[in-house]
Amino acid sequence: MRLDEAIAMLDNSRFHPAPKMVWADLGCGSGTFTLALATLLPPESQIYAIDNNASALAQIPSFHHDVRIEKYNTDFLTEALPFSMIDGIMMANALHYVENKAAFLSNIIGHLKEKGCFLVVEYNTNSPVPLWVPFPVSFHRLTILFHDMGYKNVQLLGERNSLYGHAPLYAAIVTE
Repeated sequence: MRLDEAIAMLDNSRFHPAPKMVWADLGCGSGTFTLALATLLPPESQIYAIDNNASALAQIPSFHHDVRIEKYNTDFLTEALPFSMIDGIMMANALHYVENKAAFLSNIIGHLKEKGCFLVVEYNTNSPVPLWVPFPVSFHRLTILFHDMGYKNVQLLGERNSLYGHAPLYAAIVTE
């Protein structure tokens, strides 16, 4: 996906205007959505880019659009996260690697400030593709998952066709 396409999927009023913010991107890969988020965040914001692939992390710059990006070669599923009390957590094509989503999300919610939010980009399907999308979460299932956790607002931001033809991608923002 091109950077401009990723920006269009994430763009929403939560970022405009706002004071500087601190976010984490769990499972950031080579940073397409990290850079999209950095483009949308206010100047002097910060993103923690977390991935277990060091060569992918190396492709992400330390600054983008006056947003500092701190990179951590960490497995977000099994290792301690290097942040706390942040404004938001993004998971772009990463939540489908989490088998027990409710337990995982319950654990990471403690890293958010009050009124913190989630940005999720996923395939809009519930049919697994072994190794590639082992534990998918459609928008409908995502909505139920977060409502069960007490989040009242799960808003679809955008959709686009997948290059792989499996199912369309969606972006959603989850707020209290």
